[in-house]
Amino acid sequence: MSERHEARLPEDPTGIEEPHDVLAAEEFAMPTRSPGDIPPDPTGIQEPHDVLAAEEFAMPAPGASGIGTGGFDPRTLVPALAVIVVLALVLRRLRG
Repeated sequence: MSERHEARLPEDPTGIEEPHDVLAAEEFAMPTRSPGDIPPDPTGIQEPHDVLAAEEFAMPAPGASGIGTGGFDPRTLVPALAVIVVLALVLRRLRG
């Protein structure tokens, strides 16, 4: 005997059958400006000229470049090794 289990929504604890929950965005709409209420551009330029940084400098997709691939790059140790070599030479001169 196999019974079919169907997912059911739990019953509404209020017992109200018709839809009754209202989103705040639907209940309390924000007023909008009419085109005459917008102040003129202080630069005097009529056509659109402001560009969002996200449009001008798009972020590369993950894996689209060699940057941030997660592998170890030995070139990251070069500055630390250079500092160690310089310190070793300075200490050697001071002792000798």
